[in-house]
Amino acid sequence: MTIGRHSAVQLDPSLDDYQLAAALVREAGQLALLMRMAGLQSQQKTSVSDVVTAADHAAEAYVLEQLQRCRPDDGIVGEEGASVAGTSGRTWVIDPVDGTYNFLHGATYWCSAIALKDTSDVLLGAIYQPEEDKLWLGGQGHPSSLNGEKITAFRDNGGERNAAPLADLGAATYIHPTWLMDPLCAMPWHSAATSAAALRMLGSGSCDLGRVADGQLGCWFQHSCPEWDWLPGKAIVRAAGGAVDTVTVNGLEWFMAGGTTAVRGLRAALESASVQ
Repeated sequence: MTIGRHSAVQLDPSLDDYQLAAALVREAGQLALLMRMAGLQSQQKTSVSDVVTAADHAAEAYVLEQLQRCRPDDGIVGEEGASVAGTSGRTWVIDPVDGTYNFLHGATYWCSAIALKDTSDVLLGAIYQPEEDKLWLGGQGHPSSLNGEKITAFRDNGGERNAAPLADLGAATYIHPTWLMDPLCAMPWHSAATSAAALRMLGSGSCDLGRVADGQLGCWFQHSCPEWDWLPGKAIVRAAGGAVDTVTVNGLEWFMAGGTTAVRGLRAALESASVQ
């Protein structure tokens, strides 16, 4: 298979779901990186910071083609428009380049991510950050790992990380500047942000969630996440022993991940700013 000037690997349909997910994000991420090195232009989507490149489309096209060969009965949905109705009750959710603004501007904090879900829940997630060669993988019945090594951050020291309060932890988050002008969004965000010990806004939710799982970040929260920005990291954090949650405040859905106590604190902080 050739996409533009780049040849992509044909994957073996006999791979199990975890092996397939890992291979897909690794190949998609490497493809996007090669295309960026060759030169890219971008198109604006909803704002100057919400952009898409040919690499996003090419990486999604690659994953789509491989899944249609390797899992022909499964559904597929992708950020850049992939939509295939399956018959198995399972659906692959693709984010070919998460953190496209970072990607386009030469930063390393971006990734390719994928999740597999059924009609009731997410089954697995895979996140690959090419420029740091980090691959997070985890899901139901499959403890999370980073580059093949089991993640133990939530289970070390008797699981004390799950007991750490929000006030002692750094929180990763994202909010677009225009949302800060809407008090119904800004007030809950401000309440949660000021409840943490420190704040990080790095530009890729899936990279953030991988680091919540492995202990580099304390917790994470964001509103209005599409499923490709949420499900891969949700699966990995949960399979690492962490907690995930969602709550609707002032008509917006908020997403949270971290230790049990921190997530409880984030939820309480967000709900404290409810005006409805």
